[in-house]
Amino acid sequence: MASIFSHAVAALSIGTCFYRPRMPKRIWLAGAVCAVIPDLDVIGFRFGVRYGDFWGHRGFTHSLLFAALIAGAVSLGFRSRSSTIGRLPLFSYLFLATASHGVLDAMTNGGLGVAFFSPFDNNRYFFSWRPIRVSPIGLGRLFSARGYLILQSELLWIWLPAGVFAGLVLMFKRARKKDRLEPSEER
Repeated sequence: MASIFSHAVAALSIGTCFYRPRMPKRIWLAGAVCAVIPDLDVIGFRFGVRYGDFWGHRGFTHSLLFAALIAGAVSLGFRSRSSTIGRLPLFSYLFLATASHGVLDAMTNGGLGVAFFSPFDNNRYFFSWRPIRVSPIGLGRLFSARGYLILQSELLWIWLPAGVFAGLVLMFKRARKKDRLEPSEER
């Protein structure tokens, strides 16, 4: 898996596509939390749930259906009047933020793969391109010599692309806003 920090960074980067002026910070926070929620499945290890089980790590909680359920539940918690973002864009953002978790995990070099289509298909999948070093489970292990190498990998393969993506989205939005504000020249 990628670290919880990198999952949150990916969600914030995705959020730039849905950004609106005066958008409450709690929407950004919700996106970051949604991106991390799938890893709550590691709690199952303490209760005897095996890695490859339906409820095991990278199982149902990493699926696209789970992402839709979480996005729906969380977006219902936001009152439409208190937000500058509509229901469908909010759902879309939270869905993409949650689904990004499985996408990043499928790009790591370890584990059993991701059950994207659970519960309909419980096979685990990886992408053919897997440049991200798998992060150890547990924050204590992340802050070690091996964890440092993993964070370097994530900076290169997650944080840098997320920053570039967010920058390009914001530049594109500014250019579109500028075009709308300037009067068009008649020829």
